[in-house]
Amino acid sequence: MLFNRTEWFTGAAQARHDVLAGIVVALALIPEAIGFSVIAGVDPRVGLYASVAIALVISFLGGRPAMISAATAAVAVVVTPLVRDYGVQYLFAATILMGVIQAIAGLLRLDLLMQFVSRSVITGFVNALAILIFLAQVPQLTGVTWHTYAMVAAGLAIIYLFPRLTGAVPSPLVAILVLAATSIALSLPVRTVGDMGRLPEGLPSLALPDVPLTLETLRIILPYSLTMAAVGLLESLLTAQIVDDMTDTASDKRRECWGQGAANVAAAMVGGMGGCAMIGQSVINVTSRGRTRFSTFVAGAFLLFLLAVLGPVVGRIPMPALVAVMVMVSIGTFSWNSIANLRRHPPTSSAVMLATVVVVVATANLAAGVATGVLLSGIFFAGKVRRMFAVERSEAGGIAIYRVSGEIFFASVDRFTSAFAAAEPARRVVIDVTAAHFWDISGVGALDKIVARLRRDGIQVEVVGYNRASADLIDRFALHDKTGVELGAVPH
Repeated sequence: MLFNRTEWFTGAAQARHDVLAGIVVALALIPEAIGFSVIAGVDPRVGLYASVAIALVISFLGGRPAMISAATAAVAVVVTPLVRDYGVQYLFAATILMGVIQAIAGLLRLDLLMQFVSRSVITGFVNALAILIFLAQVPQLTGVTWHTYAMVAAGLAIIYLFPRLTGAVPSPLVAILVLAATSIALSLPVRTVGDMGRLPEGLPSLALPDVPLTLETLRIILPYSLTMAAVGLLESLLTAQIVDDMTDTASDKRRECWGQGAANVAAAMVGGMGGCAMIGQSVINVTSRGRTRFSTFVAGAFLLFLLAVLGPVVGRIPMPALVAVMVMVSIGTFSWNSIANLRRHPPTSSAVMLATVVVVVATANLAAGVATGVLLSGIFFAGKVRRMFAVERSEAGGIAIYRVSGEIFFASVDRFTSAFAAAEPARRVVIDVTAAHFWDISGVGALDKIVARLRRDGIQVEVVGYNRASADLIDRFALHDKTGVELGAVPH
């Protein structure tokens, strides 16, 4: 069911929180969207209109209430060469194809791949994003007057101290309003939102990309669309998991996939770039007590109102106020417990977390960092399972009995075969695999090799005790006969 009333309205008090949280998010979205437009090499309106369209559409179609999606740096860095070489119209076409790919990914249940992302990778992802959010504020703190530092400090003081007085209004919104009023009244020499780029005037209009509908166009945009779709889904699904944890609620990851696809198609139709979920803005929304889809809708609608009606006023908002909000976000996003857990958690888990952080921060590529973490997690897991394996030998009446326990797969086959390499002579060998499990054809091939070698030496070999899953694998792929598949009788 696409419309669930409880995901939009849970009472007047929550609705008020959602409105105020959405306003804070909308204000914080403006400089980010302009900055991402600069990265992509397009006009600021491309990022701003994209943020409006994506936030509005995802509020209806997304799978995670209270999560914020808009134009993002992760997508912007991918399309920079496309815009430079072919122009902004090809960006719009690539964004539409990106959305189609994401919708197909949702239908194919590719969201289930998130099951292979470990907690260590998610923690590393969160910490890396916190660091990147903080580093993104550094340009606003260099080459400036002391007024900027004073305003940032004042903003942080308001953000952290105002909640002690009342929680009726989000403290980030109070900080922005107070600092904006102070800056305008005293004409302080600080950078403003207007200095980031020219704000658009009026409402966006619907239009199809002005590109030829040919295979050549598809050849140009397809690689970019695939990369944008993958990066966008990865960041969105990870952000959804983080918001799940923050709010102790579940989300529909499959719906999030095709919802992101629809949002990106809509963004391109109004002259916007691609985007995805934003962990920074989502954290702002949640910490400002936004909990329903209404908060996401308000963020998009209020951003549109700001651009269409209050553009000149918005342009005068001081950047130090927004920098203070984003510093708060980076501090709140970072998992500070993970530092203490470096000593308490297994070394492999800590290594995965640190590797994810280092790769993401060093490359500013979220997909590369997560892929590194997932790969390391898989390697460490395979190594751990490999060690959970043993072969014990005993004799009874001239019969050598090998009792195998543990998991037999590609990583443990060397230990499996080496256990029989120095086997003492015997007239008959029984290999008891009652406590073992064969997982892949590598394990089956290792058993074939052992049986064939023993029989070449004139030894009678019997393999007994397969469980049902292992027996099915042996029946399909083994080359030796299946003596003892149904049997469990082992000489004593």
